[in-house]
Amino acid sequence: MMHTPGGAPQFSSPRRHQQQRQQHLAAVMLSLKLPQVFTINQVPKVFHEHGIISGYRHPRSSATDCILSLFQLTNETLNIWTHFLPTWYFLWQAVSVVLVQTSWQDSFIWPLVIFLLTCCIYPLASSCAHTFSSMSARARHICFFFDYAALSFYSLGSAIVYSAYVFPDKWVNSFFHRWYVPAAVFNTIICSGMACYSRSTECHSPKFSKYLRVFAFAYPYMFDHIPLFYRVFLCVGEGCTENDTNVLHCNHIVFALLTGFLFATHLPERLAPGSFDYIGHSHQLFHVCGILGTHFQMKAVGQDMVTRRPWLLEHSVPVTFSNSVGAALLCVVVNLAIIGLYSLPLLSAPACRQKKRDEGSKKASGWICSCS
Repeated sequence: MMHTPGGAPQFSSPRRHQQQRQQHLAAVMLSLKLPQVFTINQVPKVFHEHGIISGYRHPRSSATDCILSLFQLTNETLNIWTHFLPTWYFLWQAVSVVLVQTSWQDSFIWPLVIFLLTCCIYPLASSCAHTFSSMSARARHICFFFDYAALSFYSLGSAIVYSAYVFPDKWVNSFFHRWYVPAAVFNTIICSGMACYSRSTECHSPKFSKYLRVFAFAYPYMFDHIPLFYRVFLCVGEGCTENDTNVLHCNHIVFALLTGFLFATHLPERLAPGSFDYIGHSHQLFHVCGILGTHFQMKAVGQDMVTRRPWLLEHSVPVTFSNSVGAALLCVVVNLAIIGLYSLPLLSAPACRQKKRDEGSKKASGWICSCS
């Protein structure tokens, strides 16, 4: 309320208040400047990506800078969005199954719910890792520890759902079938440990680090898919579970192999460094192919669950807490412990300095200092 010179009250118009709010919002938006991007020679070695020359964020970005970088074009922008958006699609699928199938009452549905949750967790962990990995060298290592653990958890989710719905009729209730999930849990632990360890060798032995990381994820995938490969490509005669779902499984396998190829080869950016810094480099394509592969995998196991349910309930190993939810919980606990084992030395290591380095510093600090 305002007063005129004569003393009569005068109320300000709602339009004026709206204009003031808009001006204030515009001033706030203008004050938020998008972070600067850098070339490969301007950032420490630990942040370097093969064949990527420009588009790097500041290696000491704040959390706000990291979030703002989602809305500017850097070499990480599409890495983030190609996993963040699909997370919500997979979450919608998981919620739909829980609400429609009343899974808490039907243990046969538990493996599908666990698998769908892992499908939500791994792209979300990946998008968060790519978002905040430029806060510091330490933050980068720890972010990707969570990323690797989420991927290994997804591999266990695949094993649990394959054990429940995908095993060919010939192999159901076999010795391999009974020990398949426990072996997958062991593989998950090895995968997480090896992948996290590979970061400690990344700077002084980049090729060894790459080979170790590829093996850490390829081995669990190959083991998990033994029953599917046999069912789709090798099995002949009765008990081979030949149905329309095999087409979806083949689509998944094609995209999974393409995903691994892109991750291992760094194509196309290794052929033309600097040409695919922002759009079209292998990690973006790797994300897209991985999501498409997961989509077909999700459709395939869901269809197998529905079409094979009567036969599996009669002949297969029953779904229990220990071979489904229990195995998943054990994997979560062990993976968090592995992340802690690798993260604590980094967090307690002394900070690196360019001019003077403490020769008595802990080994963990060498992960960071050697990459500066």
